[in-house]
Amino acid sequence: MVTLEQPLLIGNGLASITVRATYSRAVTSFVYSVTMSADGFIAAEGGDMSWLTDFLGPNPLVDELRAEFGAMLIGRHTWEGDDPNRGREGEGKAFGGGWEGPQLVVTRQPPEVTPEGITFVDNITMAVSAAREAAGGRNVNVLGATLARSCLDAGALDEVLTIVAPVLLGGGTRLFERPGEPAVQLERTHVSTAPLATNIRYRVLQERPSVRLT
Repeated sequence: MVTLEQPLLIGNGLASITVRATYSRAVTSFVYSVTMSADGFIAAEGGDMSWLTDFLGPNPLVDELRAEFGAMLIGRHTWEGDDPNRGREGEGKAFGGGWEGPQLVVTRQPPEVTPEGITFVDNITMAVSAAREAAGGRNVNVLGATLARSCLDAGALDEVLTIVAPVLLGGGTRLFERPGEPAVQLERTHVSTAPLATNIRYRVLQERPSVRLT
């Protein structure tokens, strides 16, 4: 929390008051990261993720993400859904292996038995707060299209990272869908290529409540 004080002259300058503004400086960024098809789908029809198996090749950016993220915030459908690493060594592991840390799943229907390393949270406000604390100053990886939209609506989504695979799925789950709502402006901050993908990173441009006069 940062506080600034600024003298403010009143009328003809014979009197003045001090305005104190307090604002929060975000250290942790919430990053919606996803591999998607060239036509904008992150899962095929029925949530099928097997299409992604052919594109799980080397990507230096993915290696960097393992160090960047201190926690994962996961939507229920993503956590319960298909695994592109099914039948492979990385099945059931974040990034297919090589990353360990706190994972928070947003759901109102948690299972009776909580798996080790998983925390279930039933509302987005508590989930964002808990994920930020769990990340320990590093970034939070947001997984799931519905959850990313909820984070955006809550003013908590800072970045979008799309790893675009050279394939057209023709249908399925879209990267982002919010019919009837205003467009969300993005600023491109990074572009790189890997043998099987193109990485594009954006900063989310949206108004946030950031200054409070006291």
